Amino acid sequence: MQFERISRARTLAPCALTIAVAAALATVLAGCVVGPDYKRPAAEIPASYKEAAPGWKVAQPADQHDRGDWWTIYQDPQLNALEDQLNASNQTIAQFAAAYRQARALVGEARAAYFPTIGASAGATRSGNGSSSSGNSTTASSRSGISNSFNVQLDASWEPDLWGSVTRSVNSQKAGQQGAAADLANARLSAQATLAQTYFSLRALDSTQKLLDDTVAAYQKSLQLTQNQYAAGVAARSDVIQAQTQLQSAQAAAIDNGVQRAQDEHAIAVLVGVPASTFSIPPMPLTATPPAVPEQMPSALLERRPDIASAERKAAAANEQIGVAIAAFFPTLTLSATGGFQSSVFSQLLTAPSRFWTLGPQLAATIFDAGLREAKTEAARAAYDQNVATYRQTILTAFQDVEDNLASQRILEQEIVVQQQAVDSARQALAIVTNEYKAGTVGYVNVLTAQTTAFLAEQKLENIAGQRMVSSVGLVKALGGGWDASQMNRETGDMAAPAPQQAASAMPVAQSGAASQSAQSN
Repeated sequence: MQFERISRARTLAPCALTIAVAAALATVLAGCVVGPDYKRPAAEIPASYKEAAPGWKVAQPADQHDRGDWWTIYQDPQLNALEDQLNASNQTIAQFAAAYRQARALVGEARAAYFPTIGASAGATRSGNGSSSSGNSTTASSRSGISNSFNVQLDASWEPDLWGSVTRSVNSQKAGQQGAAADLANARLSAQATLAQTYFSLRALDSTQKLLDDTVAAYQKSLQLTQNQYAAGVAARSDVIQAQTQLQSAQAAAIDNGVQRAQDEHAIAVLVGVPASTFSIPPMPLTATPPAVPEQMPSALLERRPDIASAERKAAAANEQIGVAIAAFFPTLTLSATGGFQSSVFSQLLTAPSRFWTLGPQLAATIFDAGLREAKTEAARAAYDQNVATYRQTILTAFQDVEDNLASQRILEQEIVVQQQAVDSARQALAIVTNEYKAGTVGYVNVLTAQTTAFLAEQKLENIAGQRMVSSVGLVKALGGGWDASQMNRETGDMAAPAPQQAASAMPVAQSGAASQSAQSN
């Protein structure tokens, strides 16, 4: 590119004065940040959980320590090993980890706008305009009408953040980074909870399989008893057929139970990031019982749930974008400077006579855009309102999630006690009826009825035990697992620690740096 050479004579002082004045003006105006200040949207928080069972206690300060490996409360080495494998190899978590790195990079991209851009270039051109009419030219270049041009230059430009557009953009990206950190935590918590729930469902199926195997063995003994009774002429042929039918039905159920177990095993393989064809878990009946999970105040839920923190950060990011849109209504100031060397002789390029420079500010404003800026501002406000509604809906859903699992734990705890009594009664009735059948005082149909009743009672007991464990994991997940909003400080390095927990009726704080930094005057 050709550059017009600017004379240095007596023009430096006025230009320098112009730049100095423009820079001073930019410094003064840079403190103006337009747009609304962010305030965390209000949400209705209940004073206590409706479904909390009697005897639950509010978490004490000692309970608030980081429980990152929350699954260890179940004291199951196999589950611990699977969770460790999931944390290292789960591909959904890897996706959100990459999204977080991208969000972190976007913060650096936004911050770059605070600083000037500097570029360098060098070029050489050779041009000609035909043969010279003079026959006594002194050089070959002049005889052929050819000229050369060489240049080396530096370009610098800077747009001061007069109206806070860059500040708003940086704050928006910081909030986005913190939201991405919360999304990553939520994805990790969801995957961990899904693994634990699937694992306990699989163990419950192992318990059911043991029950079915024991039932098959018991039915085989009943069939042998009936055959002996038939051989002795005490029982009818129909009793033998009924006993065979009962046994075969139990055998079919034992086989069918393997279908769901295989599917749960395959699901766990995907969660831990390995092919299903190379993964297996040895059968082991469920023996665990739900551990005690301290109840926390409802206001703490906003600090414990990463999905709520993510929704709040997205609302903060959307608020900052309103300021970015409003800043477009104001003029922009650009300070630019160019300097370098230009010469037609390469050997003289880096000499004093070949120097050139340009300095100058430029003020630009949009006069007419057919309502474009108004539309963008309205769109930014609507996007903020949408994120606020999402935040409040996330809170409502979170409380529903906690209440659902609290109710499930409370009801299942009561149900399993009653169901255990039903199992004991069914076993006692089966023993009595079997003895009566051996004595010939009742028909075999009574034995079949007692066997079916006992089996169904025991099967339901195993199902309730499995449901309790799955619900227990659901409650831990609903309460946020081992996550806390302060962890975003460690994730991002930008977020302030959460403020102390407030009263249950007040709006709890999950404070972030982006939220606090956005409180700037219009």
